Amino acid sequence: MKTIIGIGEILWDIFPEQKILGGAPANFAYHASQFGFSGCVASAIGKDALGKEILDVLAEKKLIFLIESLDYPTGTVRVTLNAQGVPKYEICENAAWDNIPFTRRTEELALNCSAVCFGSLAQRNETSRKTIHRFLELVPKNACRIFDINLRQHFYNKEIIHESLLRCNILKINDEEAAEIARLFGFAGMSEQEICLHLLEKYNLEIVVETKGAIGSYVFAAGETSYLDTPKVHIADTVGAGDSFTGAFVAALLHGKTMREAHQLAVETSAYVCTQHGAMPSVRKEN
Repeated sequence: MKTIIGIGEILWDIFPEQKILGGAPANFAYHASQFGFSGCVASAIGKDALGKEILDVLAEKKLIFLIESLDYPTGTVRVTLNAQGVPKYEICENAAWDNIPFTRRTEELALNCSAVCFGSLAQRNETSRKTIHRFLELVPKNACRIFDINLRQHFYNKEIIHESLLRCNILKINDEEAAEIARLFGFAGMSEQEICLHLLEKYNLEIVVETKGAIGSYVFAAGETSYLDTPKVHIADTVGAGDSFTGAFVAALLHGKTMREAHQLAVETSAYVCTQHGAMPSVRKEN
């Protein structure tokens, strides 16, 4: 069975009334695993109760994991939702996932994966950034290397984004992030679609995915563009919706689906996740 990796942060999303396992790489791996692949999380936790609880949840979700236990606290994020269910995050610093070590087991995982998804947040600290870069250098040449840009608070800069774009072949970005990229890279006067097409060409990418929340989403490839409206659903919250989109999209591509078919599955999956609380609900069989 092909293995799909999410490498980077794993943490607890702390809502006012409960805590839910989160972190974009873990969310991605979980949703990819629901479509017939072996989903694996590569990260780090603390030697604390919150860390043990993470391992218990991953086992319950039947996710494979390569997670080191370190002398740093397990990551947490305080999440508040606005009236539309859109989250705002307060991310604690110097967490275990900021210090992911590169080990022999990490190397073996990289050499045998079919896809890996990484973001900018886990690269805020040099230790995890170096581990992610080494991992990407070792994955098979035909593997999907997805950069889900995932800009959070002030934990990114132009250099991190540029270096990540050089190491990926698929970029996942949303409309707000496209605007921030335009600011950082000086793409004044470009539309969101022009920015995506420019990045596609400049960094020799295979695919750029742009999501626009409740409006719709685009998928760009050389000579091909797909646009789909976002289904209208009753929103519980949008936590993890983008990660489920990416997981479903990549899983469909690895199953040999066309770009349009992969896009359709991603849209349906993320819309369903928005009707559920938390980032890792089980997806309905019809998805």
